[in-house]
Amino acid sequence: MDSEYLLLTPGPLSTTATVRAAMDRDLSTWDADYNGIVQSIRQSLVAMLGGDADATSVLMQGSGTFGVEATIGSVVPASGQLLVINNGAYGARILEIARRLGIATIDAALSETEPASAEHLDRLLTEHPGTTHVATVHCETTSGMLNPVESLGNVVANHEMSFIVDAMSSMGGIPMTLDSLSADFVISSANKCIQGVPGFSFVVARRQAMENCSGNSRSLSLDLHHQWSEMEAHNGKWRFTSPTHTVLAFAQALRELETEGGVPARSDRYTRNQRRLVAGMAEIGFRPLLPTSLQSPIITSFHDPVADFDFARFYGLLKQRGFVIYPGKVTHADTFRIGTIGDVHDTDIQRLLDAIAEVAGLMTLFANNPTPGSGTPG
Repeated sequence: MDSEYLLLTPGPLSTTATVRAAMDRDLSTWDADYNGIVQSIRQSLVAMLGGDADATSVLMQGSGTFGVEATIGSVVPASGQLLVINNGAYGARILEIARRLGIATIDAALSETEPASAEHLDRLLTEHPGTTHVATVHCETTSGMLNPVESLGNVVANHEMSFIVDAMSSMGGIPMTLDSLSADFVISSANKCIQGVPGFSFVVARRQAMENCSGNSRSLSLDLHHQWSEMEAHNGKWRFTSPTHTVLAFAQALRELETEGGVPARSDRYTRNQRRLVAGMAEIGFRPLLPTSLQSPIITSFHDPVADFDFARFYGLLKQRGFVIYPGKVTHADTFRIGTIGDVHDTDIQRLLDAIAEVAGLMTLFANNPTPGSGTPG
C-alpha cells in the first residue's frame, strides 16, 4: 500500500495502485470506446447478481445517496406507498428522501442495534395492505449490522410488493443475487466493496420493474428510467456528463475482483479481516457494540474504552501511524468504527492492532482496567 495512510472506513476506501493508475487517461463521453467500457460494466454488474436474462443495470452520476434518491424517486409512483425498514442512519435517510419527495411512507422503526425480522415485516404489511414498495438497508454501517434481507425479501414477495435493497456497503463484498434477495432493485456505489473510487452509483434491477418506472420520476437529473433508457438505446451513453475517470477506475476494479476469485473470495478476505480485528481489539481491551450474530464483515463499531474518551486524539495518533478510522454514528452509545473493506489484508490488520495497542498505552486508556476485554463502555 503506497498511500500516505490506510483508510479503514466504509468507503471511500483504500484502493490499489492499479485502480488509481487506470484514471490516468482522458476519454470523451461520446466516444464509442468509452461507451463500450460502460456497457461492459453494466453487464458485469448484472452477472454479479445472478446474470438473469430479465435483469439490467444503470449507472448514475453522484454518490450512493444520489443512486438511492434516484431509485426511490423513480420507482414509487404517485399512487404508491413505501414502507422503510429503519434501524440506522441510512434507513432514516431513505425515509427522509421519500418524505421530501412527497411519497406516502410507513416508518418501520427499530433501534439501531435491532435487526429487522420477517415476522415483524409480515405483520406490518398485513396491517398496511396499501403498501406497494418496501425498502431496507442490507449493511447498516451506522452500527455495522447486517439485516436479514433474504428472509425480508421472501415476505415482500409473498405480499406481491416490490423490494428495494440498499446494498451500498455489501454488494461485491457479500454474495447475493436478485433471486436470493427477491429484489426488484439493488443499489450500490463505485467506492465500496468493488473497490473503485467515488463518482457514481449504480442500480441492478429486474428489466420489467425498470420499464414500469417510466414517467414516475420527480426529478430531471435523477430520473433512473430516463438514464437507463438512454444507455439502452445508445450503447452505454449517459444523458449528462459522466465521471469518465471514475468509470475507468471501476472497470479496473471489476477486473481485480475477478482476479481475486470473485465475490466469494473477497467476502472471505473481509471476514478474516473483521474477525482478526475483533479478536485483537479484545486482547487490547476494546469491546464491539454488536454480538457476532449481527455483525457484518464490512465495518465494526467498538464501545469507547473509558468515560470521557478523547476520540479526536485517538484518531490523530492513529493517523500519524498511517491509519484513518471512523467516528461513531450510533445515537444511544459512545462508539467509534473501524472498516475492514478495501485493499486491506491480514498484515494491515496486524499493523493496525500494533498501532492501537501503542496509542492505547500512550493515552493510558486501560490504566485501571489491565485485564484484556475489561474496558468500560462509554
